[in-house]
Amino acid sequence: MGNASSLLTQYDIEEVQEHCNHTFSQQEILSLYQRFCQLDRNGCGFVSGEEFLSVPEFAVTPLSQRLLRMIDGLNFKEFVAFLSAFSAHASLQQKVEFIFRVYDSDGNGKVSFNDMLEVLQDLTGPFISEVQREQVLTRVLEEAGYSKDSSLVQSDFLKILGSSDLKMEVEIPVD
Repeated sequence: MGNASSLLTQYDIEEVQEHCNHTFSQQEILSLYQRFCQLDRNGCGFVSGEEFLSVPEFAVTPLSQRLLRMIDGLNFKEFVAFLSAFSAHASLQQKVEFIFRVYDSDGNGKVSFNDMLEVLQDLTGPFISEVQREQVLTRVLEEAGYSKDSSLVQSDFLKILGSSDLKMEVEIPVD
């Protein structure tokens, strides 16, 4: 795929589809490629965190700093793989894997009470006190059969979120 200014070949498109488990159509991949090239202002073939912050919807999300750690320096194939969790065709497993990675900011494969508390802090900001966040999180964990001392792994997230109607989708405009 080389330089971001080069065109995608049919082989490139199929390779990207395979890499993201066919969650996007070929037309959607072409649209994503156009957007990627717009973000990659210096044409180096990678999108920096700063370039991602130029997208207003991304910049205002309360989890933007966590997401930046996941996306800084992505090439096009990685960019599409990152976005694939938001495809209407993504499986529950793919969506849960993404959510788990957001919570597991140190990448150790476990999410502690403090990890969850940090995400809750990002989401609620100053509107809820630290004590209230701890109480809410403790109650949610207990209702799911876990304690404050539990370290959750990805399969725990699947167990907890598997019964919910997880809506995590963005529409990719195609020409």
